[in-house]
Amino acid sequence: MTTATRVYVARLAGLPVFDPNGDQVGRVRDAVVRLRTTNRPPQVVGLVAEMPLRRRIFLPMGRVTSIDTDAVELGTGTLNLRRFEKRPNELLVLEDLLDRRVTIEPDEVPGVVVDVAMEANRGGEWSLVRVAVREQTGRLTRRRGHLREVDWARARGLIGVPDTQGTANLLALLEGMRPADLANALQDMTDGRRNEVAAALDDERLADVLGELPEHDQVGILAALDRERAADVLEEMDPDDAADLLAELPRAEQEVLFELMEPEEADPVRQLMKYQKGTAGSVMTSEPVILTPDSTVAEALARIREPQLPPAVAAQIFVTRAPMATPTGRYLGIVHFQRLLREPPAEILGGVLDSGIDPLRPETPLVEVTRRMATYDLVALPVVDSANRLVGAVTVDDVLDHSLPPDWRDRDTPPGGDGG
Repeated sequence: MTTATRVYVARLAGLPVFDPNGDQVGRVRDAVVRLRTTNRPPQVVGLVAEMPLRRRIFLPMGRVTSIDTDAVELGTGTLNLRRFEKRPNELLVLEDLLDRRVTIEPDEVPGVVVDVAMEANRGGEWSLVRVAVREQTGRLTRRRGHLREVDWARARGLIGVPDTQGTANLLALLEGMRPADLANALQDMTDGRRNEVAAALDDERLADVLGELPEHDQVGILAALDRERAADVLEEMDPDDAADLLAELPRAEQEVLFELMEPEEADPVRQLMKYQKGTAGSVMTSEPVILTPDSTVAEALARIREPQLPPAVAAQIFVTRAPMATPTGRYLGIVHFQRLLREPPAEILGGVLDSGIDPLRPETPLVEVTRRMATYDLVALPVVDSANRLVGAVTVDDVLDHSLPPDWRDRDTPPGGDGG
């Protein structure tokens, strides 16, 4: 493995980091630079790596022995596991510099930063030396505009608080992340930058990410959106997640957003908010997979293959009489996906359903829900009303989410304490 003397930071993002034994310790998420008091370019003091359990730690450049196109290797397996926090005289290259609007000297050409290169001198010290800038004409940056690579000193506007900062290049780096990992990245940003990036996501993507954030961050991002956009995002969220988020807002703001939402999207959320906290009704999803007893195994398998379904929701079919929207007709039973795989495609669900699992009631306490799931090794349980109509289902992720401490998504205090 060899170490390049010049490395573009955006190309490091996502690379695995290995210790001397070849064990992966995390993935690169950014580079940390320290500003200097002289006119010299900032010094690269380390990398930010994301470890399991979504903890971000600092890796000093002195411990990095090699960098190539596939991986970063460390010279030691001893790491400080304290959560990374940026100091006042430091910048994160990707978060703080990508998409900055700069002016290229001496010809005063405006542009937007798309990457930054760091280079090591003979003494092994890394500095930011080059900047890749896409020239800008008019008010908008041309995606296929001229790309220039200039010395750090020729790009004016890299240091200091930017008047405005775009998001296109940073979003390109974040595009492949799972919602939980993207939520983790947003938590490490300043409030302003976090809100800029969140606002640039499409409604469906932002809805998925909001569901993975602590409640105070959800509220902050939603408040930064205009109300119509906020209502659109709420419509894309799972009804139970939307209900949890709206419950954190003042009653007057809830009503404004409900009025802006489509009635068919708002009604299930309103209903969920009526249930008492700590009950099956308060945590259930009102949109499980529901089919009638005359549906075939082939139809059921096609339904649970839909990529937007979370795994816990797709693990079973709930069988009811029509109508199939909650509250449904009479609840009949459940068919697990493993049973579907063992049956002929033309078999009807009414002939293979399991009716021996007692459904929950909306008022069932969460502790009882958890006990029943553990007893029968289930990933979801049906919830029915007094007329035996299916009104929703509690999944194992719902139970976990509400059984953990309220601030479990907040990474201000990492679990397990500091390590070394």
